[in-house]
Amino acid sequence: MAAGCAHVSADEGAPFGVFGDTPYTVDEAERLDQLIDEMNAAPLAFVAHVGDIGSSQLACGDDWLLARKQQFARIRHPFILIPGDNEWTDCKEPLARLKVWRSHFCFPAGIRVERQAGEFCEHIRWESGGTLFVALNVPGSNNNVRHPEYAPRMAAVFAWLDESAALARERRLRVAVLMQADPFITMPRDGYAPLREKLRALGERQKTIVIHGDTHIYRDDEPIPGVRRIEVWGSPFVSWLRLSF
Repeated sequence: MAAGCAHVSADEGAPFGVFGDTPYTVDEAERLDQLIDEMNAAPLAFVAHVGDIGSSQLACGDDWLLARKQQFARIRHPFILIPGDNEWTDCKEPLARLKVWRSHFCFPAGIRVERQAGEFCEHIRWESGGTLFVALNVPGSNNNVRHPEYAPRMAAVFAWLDESAALARERRLRVAVLMQADPFITMPRDGYAPLREKLRALGERQKTIVIHGDTHIYRDDEPIPGVRRIEVWGSPFVSWLRLSF
């Protein structure tokens, strides 16, 4: 599928770029170079990738991660990457792979961020255009709910989200939460149910946007009252969204 950009209009604020769930193949990696050229030509405050930078067969390997790191280095804007399930929870040794991911991508260049204390260096936040952006490690595949790492990670997720929401209220900012998973998918032993309740409570108090990937289908809707959801396109589509709030 051809690369391209969709512009999602909103109220105000500096435009930024967001994409995810790509590249899954060598062909998509080649098309991603065209996408990066498009984003580089646009005036953007930053660019964010919401995770899954390859199929699990590829993204569980060091060579693919290093190649993507080199490719993303071509992005001239400040760049933020969030871990996806294909990079760690879908791998044979998930915690080892998350450690490798962190060693490559945990410290974005060119943008001033606040970082959660402790091991979850991927939990960051930054302010742009009247919005507090909050990055969370919430992956697909039902949020890895059956693994022992789920409980401590989600405790950190909720603590970071609560702290960030309070900070946004103090600074009179809207909140945009970025994650890889679609948290609005329901299933038996639902790994997202507590997060949905947290988002529901947040949406009742302040303007909230959730930006995610996971199902590879573009959406812009309100699955929870007060919570706007934007999902990015994904493989086989190699595309990006130009957003402003």
